[in-house]
Amino acid sequence: MGRLDGKLALVTGGASGIGRSICLNFAKEGATIICNDITVEAAQKVLADCGQAKEGLAVKADVSKSRQVAAMFAKVQKKYGRLDVLVNNAGIGLDNPVIRARFNKVLTQQQGEIAKDGKVRTALEATQRLSDADWDRMLGVHLNGTFYCTREALKLMEPQRSGKIVNIASICGMTGCAGAPHYSAAKAGIMGFTRSVAREVIVKGVFVNAIAPGYIDTPMTEAVSDAVRRALEMATPAGRFGSPQDVANLALYLASGESDFVVGQVISPNGGYVIA
Repeated sequence: MGRLDGKLALVTGGASGIGRSICLNFAKEGATIICNDITVEAAQKVLADCGQAKEGLAVKADVSKSRQVAAMFAKVQKKYGRLDVLVNNAGIGLDNPVIRARFNKVLTQQQGEIAKDGKVRTALEATQRLSDADWDRMLGVHLNGTFYCTREALKLMEPQRSGKIVNIASICGMTGCAGAPHYSAAKAGIMGFTRSVAREVIVKGVFVNAIAPGYIDTPMTEAVSDAVRRALEMATPAGRFGSPQDVANLALYLASGESDFVVGQVISPNGGYVIA
């Protein structure tokens, strides 16, 4: 028997990276997968990889748009009439090439300054350079998307008096990450949202928790320069970036009955980068 036999699980941003690993992990343990992404073809490929091209559902939706989220859940309601697990995984990184290039350049320069005499002289200037559009997009996908999807999921889960919601946060929401004030703010918001909703809905049998990964090998972290990556690995006691599977294993635990006394927690697989 699988740990998720008979369960119906929706994973947002499920076509790559952590989301893809979660879909594969859940399918292996018996769940029927609803894979969301911004391109339906990519989501369909994940379902095929899960062996669920027919019974699963691929849904295109930008989670930062409430109407698209509502339409996605309407499809779930129509096809299945219920939902057992929601993983709010959809996210973006420093996808503005100008911001990304400066981030890598300045962090590399700072490392040289530290190696020279232990003093950092070059500032990232990330916040003062951040545009309204980049701020709004980051919070829209991460924080608003988590809210929109959770709101719709609860309309299915609360009447059935059962459900598991797993939100993907980040160590950046725990400590703040230099050069990413918008990402850090969004992830910190997800952690606060998780705790609040968990207290609210546990009386209806719905469990809400969050995962705050450290640095993980995904398409998002491919943007980090080799020099910055080496510095991050050195700052991680485990000496490496994590794998998507490291996060997927924890998501499986939180989605399963094994976590039935875990409510409103933020668990951080980060290789020791943050220990609190």
